[in-house]
Amino acid sequence: MDVDSSTPTPKIFTRYYHPYFSSVEVEGLSTKQRGKLSTSQEEKQRQQACAFIEAVGARIGFPRKTIATGQNLYHRFHLFFSRKDFNPYDVALASLYASTKMNDTLKKPQDLLMVSYIVRYPDLAAKSKAVGGEVAMNPEKVEQDRVRLLGIERYILETICFNFNTRIPFPYVIKIAKAIGASKLIANLAWRLATDSSRTLVHLQYPPHCIALSCLYLAGLLLSFEASGSLDASPEKNPSQIADYLGTTGPWENQFQCLLEDIQEISHIIMDLLLHESTSTSSTHTSPSTPQSPSPYAHNFGHASHPYHHQQQQQPLLPPPSIPYHPDQLTRLKIQMRERDVPRERKRNMDISLEGIKLGTKSGGGLQDTIWVAEAEGLGTNVGTARFLFGPMGSIQAAPD
Repeated sequence: MDVDSSTPTPKIFTRYYHPYFSSVEVEGLSTKQRGKLSTSQEEKQRQQACAFIEAVGARIGFPRKTIATGQNLYHRFHLFFSRKDFNPYDVALASLYASTKMNDTLKKPQDLLMVSYIVRYPDLAAKSKAVGGEVAMNPEKVEQDRVRLLGIERYILETICFNFNTRIPFPYVIKIAKAIGASKLIANLAWRLATDSSRTLVHLQYPPHCIALSCLYLAGLLLSFEASGSLDASPEKNPSQIADYLGTTGPWENQFQCLLEDIQEISHIIMDLLLHESTSTSSTHTSPSTPQSPSPYAHNFGHASHPYHHQQQQQPLLPPPSIPYHPDQLTRLKIQMRERDVPRERKRNMDISLEGIKLGTKSGGGLQDTIWVAEAEGLGTNVGTARFLFGPMGSIQAAPD
């Protein structure tokens, strides 16, 4: 049988899973997907989406790892898909749904949707006579939302190449705190800072053990900065000692396979979040469970596809608690952190291998020449055939075509 030579050969895409990106790559991809939004508008939308995931996850009773993974999936999604093409509620809920699969805390899409309606429309939930306090919604609308959620979930899974392995900093906070002799007070605050770190993009750039070290370092700074009082005789290190230990170069860098420069950079990113939220006059407030998290009950996105969005006023379910850190204090601490930072030139000359491989660039080094731009081609489409590999390029050998 003759084969028509004019028939085009289907294009085959090979996609590699990249656990981490450089700061240049994150900024380049974010700028591309931001569209006409300003950086402040993008950040506000990001914080509101994280607050929405937090609220839905907390109401259902998901463990912290499920909520944190959902927030990280949301950040990764918008490295490859434009913000203007997707409703933030849909992406946030689909990210949480994908996280339930990755962390073995699976819930049905309709269960997530029902809880999301309660969070988004508390007035309707209060008036509803549905069983279990659910919001009485149009079944056709619920089905439309369910189909849209499953469609976005597929895109999210493509961005992680269907790699369901997840690693979060919380276990490392406890283990490293014990290893360096930190007190429970420091470990508790570091845990809460690790929770806040999921509201930033650091999980796209650094492995979890480096984030855990940064949270312990920042916890030591927050607890010791401008603090008065005598030191106790406890065998555990006090906050000032922890801040000094992790704030200078030493054998701990080889022990934990992390550079001081990375610790300081992550700490600055988390500190910027604390400082921004402490001075913010928007509807986001501090969560009672984290030192500076926006309230999970304040989430008025600029737009939404749901017909009730403009008809019902969404009110916070809890009164905003007080902010534990004054903006002036955080500003002074931020200045002190900058003064004690070490130059980043040392990082180029040290041979300390971090877990994971960051993406390299082709010759030229421009945004359009980077490998991840080529790999993003075809994401979310049904054109050609895609092969998804669970590791970065160079670490996994693709099968021949």
